[in-house]
Amino acid sequence: MKICFWAIGKSNEVYVDAGVADFTNRLQKYFPVEWTLYPVPKNAAAMSEDELKKKEADLLLAQIKKDDFIIALDEFGKQLDSVDLAKFIQSRANESIKRLVFIIGGAFGLHANLLSISNYKWSLSKLTFPHQLVRLILAEQVYRACTILKNEKYHHK
Repeated sequence: MKICFWAIGKSNEVYVDAGVADFTNRLQKYFPVEWTLYPVPKNAAAMSEDELKKKEADLLLAQIKKDDFIIALDEFGKQLDSVDLAKFIQSRANESIKRLVFIIGGAFGLHANLLSISNYKWSLSKLTFPHQLVRLILAEQVYRACTILKNEKYHHK
């Protein structure tokens, strides 16, 4: 199974980029991993919130393959603890999912068109995080889940 992280937005700040790169590198021990950063559409400032979300969704929907398992990061999604995330990832691997795609929307989140085709909606927290930190938190939590699955020492509970 390949893990894909897709995000709408600009490149990471240096401090975030270092952390994302570190956890992505660590994750490679368990699964192939790929990050794709999609730019904010041109003229975004002139669009309504819904128009912008739709344009971003259209870009992402064009990249989704038939057999992808789509996890939309959404403030109204289900919250999981780290152990439940590990079980969730293991279940997808057991189902022989080819690509597990985690999608981080733009500044206003994900459009209903994308949410409606998602296999799972996940909320990292009830807290609001800076957009770029979500990438770091996501990479770290998926790495933590993998260490839990392998019964390694990274996760302490």
